[in-house]
Amino acid sequence: MSAPRFSDAFRAELHELFAWRRDVRAFRPDPLPQGALERLLATACLAPSVGLSQPWRFVLVDDPARRAAVRANFERANGEALAAEPSERQSLYARLKLAGLDDAPGHVAVFADPCTEQGHGLGRRTMPEALDYSAVLAIHTLWLAARAEGIGVGWVSILDPAPLAATLEVPATWHFVGYLCIGFARADHEVPTLETAGWECRRPPETFLIRR
Repeated sequence: MSAPRFSDAFRAELHELFAWRRDVRAFRPDPLPQGALERLLATACLAPSVGLSQPWRFVLVDDPARRAAVRANFERANGEALAAEPSERQSLYARLKLAGLDDAPGHVAVFADPCTEQGHGLGRRTMPEALDYSAVLAIHTLWLAARAEGIGVGWVSILDPAPLAATLEVPATWHFVGYLCIGFARADHEVPTLETAGWECRRPPETFLIRR
């Protein structure tokens, strides 16, 4: 079977998809289409992984009590993060909307399983953290696939991993990677929310290039 040939038009649309991928923080409460979440997770599993280990583990969080516990976890962690900010930035931090936990219809916690035997350890003897990186690639793959369907994703990282794992009753060996809120955005923005809020600005690619 020959590899597909992608047109200039497709590559332009792909670049547009990258540009319009946003970390969504405000969701409409509308439910996702039937089977959409499962389809997006199946696409996420096409992501590359070290040694073909596929270490990602997706926990769909539907139970209201567990969601409430996740929300409480966020409130505690966010309060600590606010207190840790320099005094001159605390008011700006407090104005940021940092999670869509209340309205997003889909909640998915993503973990990496460091004990997986799949892949037979290939590629991770010197860099065991490559398992976590593989899970991050799965998240990014899901993120782009969702955006292509007009579905938004928000990554909540302001959470305490240990109590979160206890809330979700996952194996103690799993590494928490990210908590995803998934649903339809209240508004679409080409510019990152944190940039429009004055928190940080995106820098040009040459800023990060180093030649040796």
